[in-house]
Amino acid sequence: MTVEEREERLLAKIRAGEKIESPEEMTEEYRANLIHLMTMQADSELAGAYGYVPWIMKAPTVEEKLVVAQIVKDEVRHAKVMYDLLADLGFDVAGHIRPHEEAFARRLDDPEADIGTARLSSDKRVNIFYYPIDTWADFVMFNFCMDRGAGHQLEDARRSSYGPWVRAIEGIFKEEKMHIRHGELWVKRLAEAPATREEGERAFHKWFIRTMNIFGRPGSPKNRLYQRLGLKVRDNDEVRQAFRAEVQGLVEPLGWRLPEWKPTWERLPEEAYIPG
Repeated sequence: MTVEEREERLLAKIRAGEKIESPEEMTEEYRANLIHLMTMQADSELAGAYGYVPWIMKAPTVEEKLVVAQIVKDEVRHAKVMYDLLADLGFDVAGHIRPHEEAFARRLDDPEADIGTARLSSDKRVNIFYYPIDTWADFVMFNFCMDRGAGHQLEDARRSSYGPWVRAIEGIFKEEKMHIRHGELWVKRLAEAPATREEGERAFHKWFIRTMNIFGRPGSPKNRLYQRLGLKVRDNDEVRQAFRAEVQGLVEPLGWRLPEWKPTWERLPEEAYIPG
């Protein structure tokens, strides 16, 4: 079978709504892009867990220490699930993690830094995981914004053309929903308490803007390729706007407003951002 015939057979399956189940069915293009997306998810899950670890000790109550510990456990499990899928595709998981082990725990020194969409290391984590979580309000708003943003991205993965990924996402998605509900509970608490309302709103504005940057540029060529291969089903900006609308509906009843977000690609030169 020629390369062209192999590609047409793959695309015909995708157009028919059939799932790709094995490496033997894939073109090299499909496999490379699938590995890229799944590595981004796996690295983000692991880096996210590392960022939460200090809050097992610093959480305000014993109950919350247990909740944070459970979230850390969930995120590490999610990473393990994704790395196992990658190993099934012949990806060298140990060789990938070993040089990045310290990098996954590394965070920016300046809590107010703005790195837009830039990456600071060679791992594939979403760049929001470079920012430090310095206060309980930061923890809550990261939980509220980023876990929700990830949930919107997982909606595409649940509908992707790669069967093993779709099935793995179902279990991950249920646990992420629990993390999201935890964030909602604490946002309400911070907003309703006079002592924490202002700090909570400042932290919300910071993490909302950072989360808006994770979705990528509208109409990016890379995302169009993902859609052609059935690895994503929506444009980046469609996912972003779904996230924005949901958050707006949750915070406006609390008396908060969404901060202004200006796309990175409108305020930085072309070479300063990483499209995706």
